Amino acid sequence: MMTENFLEKLFEHNNWANLRIIQACSALRDEQLDAEPQSATIGSIRSTLSHLVTSQRGYLSLLTLPVEARPNTPLAFTMLQESANISGEGLLALARGGKPLKTQLQTRDGYFVEAWVVMVQVINHATEHREQISSMLSTLGVTPPDLDGWSYGGATNALIPILT
Repeated sequence: MMTENFLEKLFEHNNWANLRIIQACSALRDEQLDAEPQSATIGSIRSTLSHLVTSQRGYLSLLTLPVEARPNTPLAFTMLQESANISGEGLLALARGGKPLKTQLQTRDGYFVEAWVVMVQVINHATEHREQISSMLSTLGVTPPDLDGWSYGGATNALIPILT
């Protein structure tokens, strides 16, 4: 019988993929980071990456802190990897069931939301923006990292070729 926590695996993949895209972008020059995209994407690589990580920090705060205690300060670009690590580990701990979540949370913009909706949004939001950044990297002639589930499975030895 399989008792693996699939939610935990989704958040482990999310953290891995976020760090890989941040690392890929850390090698770019300022003019590449700030280039206007040549696609339907709005915003540069720098602004999209900053938005992705700031939002993840915000989702963790929404899940764990009262409205008045949630950080609302922008992150310096140089702090993105550290912030992604901290908020990613916090979200992973929640996915592992380390702390019970309130069933109804209050957003800053006047909504009540159930915790599971926020957890779904974390994964969906990050996936969309990583793909946008990957597309912008390709446009710049930079090969983006492989971030899909198959690649993560290979990186964690959960996808192993059958030797014949």
